Amino acid sequence: MSFLDITVIAVPTENRAAYLEHSRASTIVFKEHGALKVTETWGEDVPEGEQTDFRRAVALKEGETVAVGWITWPDKATRDAAWEKMMQDERLAGADMPFDGKRMIFGGFETLIDG
Repeated sequence: MSFLDITVIAVPTENRAAYLEHSRASTIVFKEHGALKVTETWGEDVPEGEQTDFRRAVALKEGETVAVGWITWPDKATRDAAWEKMMQDERLAGADMPFDGKRMIFGGFETLIDG
């Protein structure tokens, strides 16, 4: 089964174009290192929950939008090897992020059902 890297971040809404440009450039690098697919989404209907929600998870501020993305890898071994190489890749190391990386939530997930 595939393996996913998933991120949830707060992006200043005015940085949408910069975020998209950053994502497109990163996608090239991820695919060069074995990613099968990269998906980026922009929050359009992100309600407030009673106890927790995406907004609170990233400490969303006024003028920001929640973005969620995931990278699909063939397996965890490919992902682990890719990240080791990508940490040395100048295209990622020197990239300006159009969001506050300190409020990014991320993790790696084993796929259980993909139907």
